[in-house]
Amino acid sequence: MNTLSIHSDEHYMRQALKEAEAAFEEQEIPVGAVVTCQNRIIARAHNQVQRLNDVTAHAEMLAITAAQNFLGSKYLDQCTLYVTLEPCTMCAGALYWSRIAKVCYGAKDEKRGYHLANPNILHPQTTLITGLLADESSELIKSFFRKMRGNNS
Repeated sequence: MNTLSIHSDEHYMRQALKEAEAAFEEQEIPVGAVVTCQNRIIARAHNQVQRLNDVTAHAEMLAITAAQNFLGSKYLDQCTLYVTLEPCTMCAGALYWSRIAKVCYGAKDEKRGYHLANPNILHPQTTLITGLLADESSELIKSFFRKMRGNNS
């Protein structure tokens, strides 16, 4: 029997993983994000850089915009972002300006994660949780790049 609470961080991260899987199917780097507010998902997104021919169309950016539109506010200070990969500097900067209350990410991005440029870029009042379902998130990305290189092993 599955006893996972529908209001747990793990549940929402699994929803972000579903978005990442959709990106994978669309041949986008498989990163997914959801934004919650008061235990309700108010935005979902996945990378659409290739589809939109837009280098800013990261899952986080699209989710931030959707959440702000949903709330009618530029501030997400009552919201949580769940994202399968550590945000890049661009996305972390947008999260700073949105004043998001909490960020939960899965896999660490050792090549382009915000921690490389500025580990303190998130708003000082933002709570950070790292490594949530990191193995699943990391394996999806590794699988994607194996597939893109034509190496399915």
